Amino acid sequence: MTAQETNPKTIYNFTVQDINGQDYPLSQLKGQKVMIVNTASECGLTPQYEALQALYAEYANKGFIILGFPANNFMQQEPGTDEQIATFCQKNYGVSFPMMSKIDVIGDNQHELYQYLTSKALNNVQDSKVQWNFQKYLINEQGILEKVIDPKVSPDEAEIVKWITE
Repeated sequence: MTAQETNPKTIYNFTVQDINGQDYPLSQLKGQKVMIVNTASECGLTPQYEALQALYAEYANKGFIILGFPANNFMQQEPGTDEQIATFCQKNYGVSFPMMSKIDVIGDNQHELYQYLTSKALNNVQDSKVQWNFQKYLINEQGILEKVIDPKVSPDEAEIVKWITE
């Protein structure tokens, strides 16, 4: 077993930009379960924001956090600026979980966090492809990818709630 396999890279190695342009080191999430989800304001799945917010409200004080990453990679369904996205999320869904600056989750400009999430060579767990808006990546308390959840699966499905609470 190589050193990389015994000491896998975690999400804690990344610093991203929040929706206000501030550095957001993921190392501050140590010890919490994390759901990373790519979002879009003009998608048929956009109402998932409501379930995401409800899940966050229920479990935020129990070691769980959601990070939203707006992305305009699927049929240009997130055309807005960070400021427009923040206003939309707050006004329409009361989003209080951390939203990050808009990124690319696929393609030539794929953000390095999503390179990690989608590449077994980097995450030591599995390869995956971001299929659409609202794909969910579940990260354990050690910062390691545990599950990839299909975009169509509602955030409050039993398998996700069980993962959060177990």
